[in-house]
Amino acid sequence: MKQHQYQITVKHVADAQGNPSAYTEELQFNAYNHDDMFKVLEHLTKAQLFDDEKTKAFAVGLKLFGETLLENKDHPLFKDFMPHFGQFMKTLKQTVKAQNAAQDEQ
Repeated sequence: MKQHQYQITVKHVADAQGNPSAYTEELQFNAYNHDDMFKVLEHLTKAQLFDDEKTKAFAVGLKLFGETLLENKDHPLFKDFMPHFGQFMKTLKQTVKAQNAAQDEQ
């Protein structure tokens, strides 16, 4: 399957109390996805389900997690969860489609 390739970088900026991070290194790795994450983000942003920062985090987290599930669907850890994730994705796509249609009507 052809996949889009991404380089993910995570930098710890501050701890839970707002103090500057003691970590100087960044977490960086390559990830692959069957979807174009920027197009997914575009659809989610237009649907206005969350604010911009939450939408970015949701889109990236969902696509990274979802691809791991799909690539390991027979793994015992995910076996019981797969049907629920499938239903969640159907609901999400219907919600986004409806929200975007409503945005287009305005």
